[in-house]
Amino acid sequence: MIKKFAVSLLFFTLCSPAFALEGKVAKNMTPVKEQEMTLGIVQKEIKLGATQDEVALALGSPNIVTRDADGKDTWIYDKVSSIVSYNNNGFGIGGGTVGGGTPGDGVIGGILGVRWGKNKGQVETVQKTLTVVIKFNKKNQVESFTYHMSKF
Repeated sequence: MIKKFAVSLLFFTLCSPAFALEGKVAKNMTPVKEQEMTLGIVQKEIKLGATQDEVALALGSPNIVTRDADGKDTWIYDKVSSIVSYNNNGFGIGGGTVGGGTPGDGVIGGILGVRWGKNKGQVETVQKTLTVVIKFNKKNQVESFTYHMSKF
């Protein structure tokens, strides 16, 4: 009876995973974007002569609107995004063994288990800014535009 129990326990111990290796896991915790404005969209969609309606359809509402002494509008888009990610690296090893037998064999019984583990995590935050300044002529068409993008 003890021998069957020892053999069964040994079988289940060997069939269970002996070690686990957990690689790098990155979880992006960036909130859902209401409307994505990228440098590529600005370069593709904003052309000299485009109307204010076309600009608004491509980029959405500007953050700041000003009008100079000549009656020309300037639209400023200032977008800031933060990306936060968590990296978790871990490693674990586990195992076990069971000994059994009769008193004549010299081994009566025993259980041995070993567990080693190491985990570490890292949080990384990246911020990006995109500033676009669009100047319109008196006909409300794009006269000039500039942009600046930074990442820190």
